[in-house]
Amino acid sequence: MTARREPISRRERPAKPALSRRWIVDTAVRIMRAEGLEKVTMRRLAQELDTGPASLYVYVANTAELHAAVLDALLGEVDLAADSAGDGWRDQLRAVLTSYTLVLFEHPQLARSALVARPSGENYLRLVERIVDLLSRSGAAREQVAWGVDKLLQDATATAAEQSTQEHDPTAGDDWNATTQALHAADETTHPAIKAHMPALLSGTPSDRMRWSFDVLVNGITHTPVPGTGD
Repeated sequence: MTARREPISRRERPAKPALSRRWIVDTAVRIMRAEGLEKVTMRRLAQELDTGPASLYVYVANTAELHAAVLDALLGEVDLAADSAGDGWRDQLRAVLTSYTLVLFEHPQLARSALVARPSGENYLRLVERIVDLLSRSGAAREQVAWGVDKLLQDATATAAEQSTQEHDPTAGDDWNATTQALHAADETTHPAIKAHMPALLSGTPSDRMRWSFDVLVNGITHTPVPGTGD
């Protein structure tokens, strides 16, 4: 006869750790690294934390806010590059934005999400603080620096989303080949501007284009007054 199993009192079970926003976000980051951003849902997170989805909404309003928090956590990996006597503000700023782009490049889905996600955590503030500080050393007006931060981050984010998608999507190569063929085959009669600018339309490495894009933006930011503030 099998001995009757003694029930375990709820009071004797080890208590579950108290939920916290930090614990929730750290768990979300771990899920994203292992399974991808599409798996970072409130339901999946609740399952991982052994709680109900309703409990999470006390700390995170919705999935969009959760993804923004995940993005902010990853921004802690951006190399903000301490001051170096051998590098000017422009080189340091380029290094920071390149590091930001590479962090997003490692996570294609997060890069695309970052186009609309608005992080607001400490890592985001540190990144913006660094960019504002470096860009202000150009001598540009305060308004130009303030508006320029947004443009620099937008461009870096879009670049990461585009490049990381092409790198990780098996169909991206076919799409690029189709675009290349269409541009090469453009008829000079109907598309004279395209024909006149080939093959320059397709020239340059991604790193060359990133560097040129950075210089275009910085030059424009520092030399273009914000409406209503210039002459």
